[in-house]
Formats: sequence, C-alpha cells, structure tokens
Amino acid sequence: MTSISPVRLFVALSFIVGGAILASLLSQSGQQLMIVIATGALALFTVSQEPPVAPLPDPATLDRQRDQILNQGRWEAYREMIDPITDPILLVQNARVAAANPAATKILGNHILGEDVRIAIRHPAAADRLANPDAKHSGEPILLVGVGSADQRWELRIHALRQGLKLVQMSDRSSRHAAERMRTDFVANASHELRTPLAAIKGFLETLEDPKAGKDDATRARFLKIMYDEADRMQRLIEDLMSLSRIEAEKFELPSDKIDISHLVNEARDFFINNRGKKDKDIKVTLPTDIPRIYGDHAQLAQVLNNLLSNAFKYGRKGAPVRIDVAPNRAGTMLCLSVSDEGDGIAPEHIPRLTERFYRVDKGRSKSIGGTGLGLAIVKHISERHGGRMEITSEVGKGTTVSVLLPIATKAPTRTDTAS
Repeated sequence: MTSISPVRLFVALSFIVGGAILASLLSQSGQQLMIVIATGALALFTVSQEPPVAPLPDPATLDRQRDQILNQGRWEAYREMIDPITDPILLVQNARVAAANPAATKILGNHILGEDVRIAIRHPAAADRLANPDAKHSGEPILLVGVGSADQRWELRIHALRQGLKLVQMSDRSSRHAAERMRTDFVANASHELRTPLAAIKGFLETLEDPKAGKDDATRARFLKIMYDEADRMQRLIEDLMSLSRIEAEKFELPSDKIDISHLVNEARDFFINNRGKKDKDIKVTLPTDIPRIYGDHAQLAQVLNNLLSNAFKYGRKGAPVRIDVAPNRAGTMLCLSVSDEGDGIAPEHIPRLTERFYRVDKGRSKSIGGTGLGLAIVKHISERHGGRMEITSEVGKGTTVSVLLPIATKAPTRTDTAS
C-alpha cells in the first residue's frame, strides 16, 4: 500500500473540514449531504495521486558519473595549461592522444586526437616509451628527424604523471643543429683553405731545393710566382677571418658616426682606378643630389664597397662596366647602395647560400681568380651590424646585383630602424 505523505493528508483533511463548514451554512439537508460527499471524494482523489518515488541509482553508476565530471574538469584544466606553450605538447593516456596543444596539432595534424600515439609519432625508439604504461622515463631526450619537414630535428621528452597519464614534449632543435653544423663546416673549410696554399708552398720549396731546379732561372721564377700568389691568398684568407671575428665581436654595438655615402663611393672608385688598373668607363656611378647621411663605421662600409666591387669585376664579363647606384627606398627610411655587374648571373638555387662562409657557386673558378669565399659573408655581417640588410638579385645570362640597405640618420640609431 502506498504511504500518504503528511502534506497530502493535511490537504485532504482541509477539504473535509471545509466541506462540513459549507454544509452547516446551507439550510437544505440534501445540499449538505452532496457537499460533504463531494468534498470527501475530492480529498480521497487528491491523496490517491501520490506519484511513485524514483529509485536511487546504484553506487557504480554514481561513481561513473562522478569520474566523468571530474575527468572533464581535469582535461579542461590541462588544456588551459598546455595551450599557451609554444613547444608541441601531447597528453597520452592508454597509448592514445588524449589532448594536444595548437603547436602539436600544427606539426602533427588535427587527426592525432584520440589516435594511437605510435601512429601520431612514428619513431622506433619512442614507440615503447610512449605506449607502454610501465615504461621507465629517464629524462633523456629522444632525437626525432623529419617530423614536420625533412630538415627539422626535435628532442622528445616524456614525463610520467598520475593515473598512467604521460606528458610528451617536443622541442625544436633545428636551428641549434644548423649552428653546430655551420661551426663544424667553418673549421673544416678554414683548415682546408689554409692547408692548400701551405701545401703548395711547401711542395715548391722542396722542388727548389734540388740544385738543378734552383739553377733554372725560368723554373725558379715560375715557382716563386706561384708561391707568392699562394702566400698572398693565405694572407687574404687570414685577414678576412680576422675581419669576420671583429665584426661578430662588435655586432651589438651600433655605429654612431654620420657617414656621407657619396664620399665612400668616390673613394672606392678612385682606389680601383688608381690601384687596380681600372678605367673611368669600367665604373659607372649614379649619385642623386642631397643624399641623406647614415650612421656607420667608415672602415667597415669601405670594406663592403671593396668586396662588392671586387666580386663584380671578378664575375662580370670582361670589358662590361660595373654600376654603383645609391638611392633612398620608397619609405625614405633606408639608403640603398647597389653594385651590379653584367656577368653570367647566378642560378636561383644558389642565391640563399651565397652568404654562407666558403660557399662558392663555381669552386674552381673562384679559387683561380683569388676568391676566399668570405666576401659576401663579411658584407652581410657588416650590414646587420649597422641595423640594415643585404639583398641579392640575379638573372642567368644578364648579371647580378647586390644591394645593402642602411638606416638613414634621422635619429639615434636603434635596431628597430631596420625595415622589414
């Protein structure tokens, strides 16, 4: 039998008492009886409509609902923590990617969420440590190559959290690897460049020690000239290496002297005419009136012009003039100094690497004309030290133009003056 709640019993009694009161107020006994019967029927009907009480869920269902709510809150908290991190971050549970920050989905794709982590990150050395919940994590990084792009290198670290959860962190080490490779290549190239002339000088000295070779004036003169050229080449290489070292040591010191670039251009032109055997027709100069001054180091900017003119004459067509043009850029914030030749030009695939130390498009030709492979690297470093930049444009069969853009001296120099 269904129990009646106290509230409903009170309502029923209220109807009965009310009906009796109404009956006493009426004079006709039939009406009194009808009212009492109706009131009692309504009270009993009201009491009988007690709704069934819903059964309480079992404890297992309550535990599941509670865990679901807690887990949802936990994942939201995790996402708030990992989303701002610039390194790719994954949260792995039961060998599947439970969460990933935007940096991770950008590299690995949006499809990784809910995916087996061994598919998201395909690497044999990382597979067991990523998927096995009992795997030990020593903190030593795992090197990944080719994730994202063929040249990218990543260090992957796995951190064990509570309840079998793993945090996977990927740190991009591509730039560090490139810098280490450049240092290694630099030492190897510098050693090779110095060893080659030294070996030539030593070989010719040994030859001249032979009395027969020493008495042959023509042979001796030819060997001595080669030895002199090799020694001169080695001296230029050492001077260029020392220049690079000085420029890098001063790269955070912006020059503060105001320089008139037209004087530098005229000085360089006169030097090549008076000391390098060039003629007026070999160098064409375009200098507009009222050239704004720049902040600069006179000696370093003279070295920039000397290197650019030397390259233009070395690689330009014989008899073709070299042009020097100076003009402000459209925004009026930078002064553009350009040196152009009419040579064979440079293929597009070589242009990005021209400022690398010892990089040569044609190694044989470069060495035969006395190039050290450091000229454009020096120009680039000097440009950057002045808060400017260097640009190279070339067309195969027509020639090459190297431009150096330097901030105009309108205010105290700062590194933010560099136009993008």
